[in-house]
Amino acid sequence: MGHTLGRILVVDDEEDFCQVLFVLLKTEGFEPMVAHNGESALDMIRRGLPDAVLLDIRMPGIDGMEVLRRSKAMQPGIPFLIMTAYGGVGDAVEAIKEGAYDFLVKPLDNKGLVEKLTRAISLAAPLKGDSRRPDPAKDAHSVRLREIMGPSEAISKVIKDIALVATSDFTVIIQGETGTGKELVARAIHQASERAKRRMVPLDCGAIPETLFESELFGYEKGAFTGAVSPRSGKFELAQGGTLFLDEIGNMPISCQVKLLRAIQERTFFRVGGKEPVDVNVRLLVATNQDLGTRISAGTFSRDLYYRLSEFTVSIPPLRERTADIVHLSNRFLKATNLELNKKVRGFSDRAEDLLVHHPWPGNVRQLRSTVRRAVLQADSVIQPEHLSLESPTWETDTVVLPHPDVTSWDGLSLREIVKRGTVELECRVLTSVLRKTGGNKAEAARLLQVDYKTMHTKVKRYGITIHSEVSDEQEE
Repeated sequence: MGHTLGRILVVDDEEDFCQVLFVLLKTEGFEPMVAHNGESALDMIRRGLPDAVLLDIRMPGIDGMEVLRRSKAMQPGIPFLIMTAYGGVGDAVEAIKEGAYDFLVKPLDNKGLVEKLTRAISLAAPLKGDSRRPDPAKDAHSVRLREIMGPSEAISKVIKDIALVATSDFTVIIQGETGTGKELVARAIHQASERAKRRMVPLDCGAIPETLFESELFGYEKGAFTGAVSPRSGKFELAQGGTLFLDEIGNMPISCQVKLLRAIQERTFFRVGGKEPVDVNVRLLVATNQDLGTRISAGTFSRDLYYRLSEFTVSIPPLRERTADIVHLSNRFLKATNLELNKKVRGFSDRAEDLLVHHPWPGNVRQLRSTVRRAVLQADSVIQPEHLSLESPTWETDTVVLPHPDVTSWDGLSLREIVKRGTVELECRVLTSVLRKTGGNKAEAARLLQVDYKTMHTKVKRYGITIHSEVSDEQEE
């Protein structure tokens, strides 16, 4: 048989549609194969026949999503392109989260289909029979990450680090500013690891009050405290055999850091109120947007815990340092929002793109996504500068506006007392501004200001700041 661009498995229960695709793929130089149901597709994938799969989500019997899940467990290196109608875009997005390479909306664009298949195959895992170690920059997980995070050299370094550490059981610190995608990197490490068949359990350390931290991590026994009417498993037990992801580890209370270190070292812990040790087999990934070295110097982070956690570090550069990623991500968000809103916004004007590239993006990818979605909603054909609304709110600017003292009211006070009062007034202003931004949500405000929830709650109460929130304190906690 002559050389082909790759073996493509088409999985769809519509025979006429499969025949059309078969002819197209053959004409373009691929070697097409067809399966009309999930059972047949899984059998072909199990035998490692295709280099890529075109998969319809909606099929009788074993549907496309289940085919994808089972296939990823058997042949994780095969890229999947999901085919869907406009009404099934939500399913396609879910499939992307499950590990699909990309999705295509019916009726298919022939040129786009061929380009995506060619790219998916060229970047996928090495051909079967090649015993050399796969290039970590070219396996299926890396292809998907590059599409999600961007094509820059900085992200290529991140992806290589992920590939390098994923197959180990090392504890990893993921460093990056808010909104850079630290949890995305954690999930990529988990999905590429041998623990991928078990769950990854996340815990946001910035949203848990100190009094609840130990029970959140380790669980509790019945009667351990008022309200403990039945035993409850903590995050360590829920992640048994899998991965525990501790987000914003720098906000963990120092008292809990000691217990976490002991649990990591001894691979055992006690539930709150428990008398019997619980054995645990968990891989730990942690993330931080803070300088843990500074926290160690300030006495708010354990030096011993840091040394235990830092077996490997993945650093994600801020978006403002990755111009190529800004352009790539802006276009990806535009395309996804077009599908969601059933619009046909063509792109960005030169001036709008220039504004995107040169904006500092303090909220990083999260902020960029919201900006582009809002712009697509407002635009008719091309996104213009006025659709971007990139004026920074005062709490995001580098320049802090200090309060102007009333000289008569400060008369007779020492410089230290004046500074103390001014600091209090400034702190109150900042807290009020950020709480307005978050709609009164103290947990979200605490994350933005990089303080723990308890500190935020105490200061809001001390200053008498009253901004109504639709979320109760109990729901925030």
